[in-house]
Amino acid sequence: MSQCENCGLSKSRNRTVPGEGNYDAQVMMIGEAPGSNEDKTGRPFAGRAGNLLNELLDSVSIKRSQIYITNTLKCRPPSNRDPQQTEINSCEPYLALQISLINPSIIITLGRFSFSKFFPNITLSKARGIVREWNGIKILPMYHPAAALYNPSLKPKLLQDFQQIPSLINISSPSISDQPQKYPATQVSLFGDPFE
Repeated sequence: MSQCENCGLSKSRNRTVPGEGNYDAQVMMIGEAPGSNEDKTGRPFAGRAGNLLNELLDSVSIKRSQIYITNTLKCRPPSNRDPQQTEINSCEPYLALQISLINPSIIITLGRFSFSKFFPNITLSKARGIVREWNGIKILPMYHPAAALYNPSLKPKLLQDFQQIPSLINISSPSISDQPQKYPATQVSLFGDPFE
């Protein structure tokens, strides 16, 4: 992935942002695209939206190390513009492989671009907070945490949606508990350097 040149974002990125977390996670979160902090660090949700995501996870007693977090795009679009369909298509094989390898029981989509990967003909505003099934995996669509930074009225809706997570997973399962993990909670490496 770090060597990928499948779209024009390869020319403007500093780092690819594959994703990170527990490879055996029940919960997988998919955002939209890396921002400037993510582009510098190579880690997803590393800025203000990541701080809010941590707060939302804390509200349901889940740690980031217990889940897997990635984005629809693995490189930052210039000026944080919306992902383009050609870029989404270029990154699709990586995301499909991550879903296959991690095999989560629930995918939480954060934002309209990640939700549209699974249900392209349904708007996020109508779908938000409603669990659907896709290929045997529960999909729970939510607003992106960054949206709540610009529109604080969305934060209570995010908090409400996060309250559904514990009932959708087996909290006592080793993959969501503090028991030792089979693999370290580090960035997944699909190809090449595991930290790139």
